Amino acid sequence: MASDPKTVGFIVDQLAAADVSAKPMFGEYGLYCDGRMVALICDDRLFVKPTVPGRAFAGTVEEAPPYPGAKPCLVVDPDRWDDNDWLSELVRITAAALPLPKPRSPRKVSA
Repeated sequence: MASDPKTVGFIVDQLAAADVSAKPMFGEYGLYCDGRMVALICDDRLFVKPTVPGRAFAGTVEEAPPYPGAKPCLVVDPDRWDDNDWLSELVRITAAALPLPKPRSPRKVSA
């Protein structure tokens, strides 16, 4: 089941202070902050990548994989989505703890 674009829009709006963008991925969405994928929205649930500082900030939260075969992530309860200050800080802390993605090498053009 794909996530509702209204849910995605609401979460991105709540994360405006963290300058987050959403990109569609296989019917679901990846959330990016500072060039790093920090979270996923799958089945209208928010999954934040687990980091040591993120876990410390979030406190006791459920962990579950966003899709079958994925590593567990922090599941942010929908009741916390309205707290945009807390949510933005969690995303900023998570982004700071993640490495930058490796630069892609240019594609070779075949003749």
